[in-house]
Amino acid sequence: MRVFLTGATGFIGSYLVPELINAGHRVVGLSRSDTGAETLTHAGAEVRRGDVNDLDHLRTAAAAADGVIHAAFNHDFANLKQHSEHDRQVIKTLGETLAGSDRPLIISSGTGLARSKTGGPVVEADDHVTSAEFPRAASEEAADALIAHGGRVMVMRLPQVHDTRHQGRIAQHIQLAQRQGRVAYVGDGKNRVPAVHVSDAVRLYRLALEKGQAGARYNAVGEEGVALRDIAEVIGAGLKMPVESITPEEAPEYFGWMAQLATIDLAASSNLTRQQLGWNPIGPDLLTDLATMDYRKR
Repeated sequence: MRVFLTGATGFIGSYLVPELINAGHRVVGLSRSDTGAETLTHAGAEVRRGDVNDLDHLRTAAAAADGVIHAAFNHDFANLKQHSEHDRQVIKTLGETLAGSDRPLIISSGTGLARSKTGGPVVEADDHVTSAEFPRAASEEAADALIAHGGRVMVMRLPQVHDTRHQGRIAQHIQLAQRQGRVAYVGDGKNRVPAVHVSDAVRLYRLALEKGQAGARYNAVGEEGVALRDIAEVIGAGLKMPVESITPEEAPEYFGWMAQLATIDLAASSNLTRQQLGWNPIGPDLLTDLATMDYRKR
């Protein structure tokens, strides 16, 4: 399969390119820079130069593909609404280009955007919040619109994707600790975040590309929930800093814009995803990667 991949030179993309190529697929990776293009060429991918927000360019690339994986997103939270609306247009453009065919489009979202119907861990059938509630949901709203018109569109909901270099949102916890000189969690710290090793996440993208069902939501969750207190203690050991509990009232001063995230439980399940796609996560867990990373390079 000839696969067009956005975000090809990013964290997930750097693992996804070889995953797809080793499975026999031809990868066309989008890159804005000479350095990124060189990296893709070295990995065995074809390079498509351009910016993800150049919609005409995306149409041309998607039209020549047998399937598309959209893994790019600008995580600059200072302009989250703007970037989320840009992503809505990107997804709309890709989906409309593939419309009328059985060619798959996989878009990337997050497990934290779903609202549990039961109060337990988020499952695949749980609906996402609206973009009015949280701007990032614009991506899933765009996917919903395409699915309603019969597109073979799938949503990949990601938790904290990690290796020993990158840890998603948890990297922000490390940076906060370095600025504050201590590592904090809220209350008893039993509230959780789900996680997955990046090698398992990219394998799931490939499985969804090859045999995913139109309209499906897949939760790329290796660990249903890792307690924030456990995370704080491992970070504290790595940074050689004190670890302490703070009250919900103290959370805004320490965590800033992440204060609400630091107080809620975001556990998520991937049972249905595993059953449907035969996916079995085997990579290192989050605490292992946090314990073995080099904190001197942070």
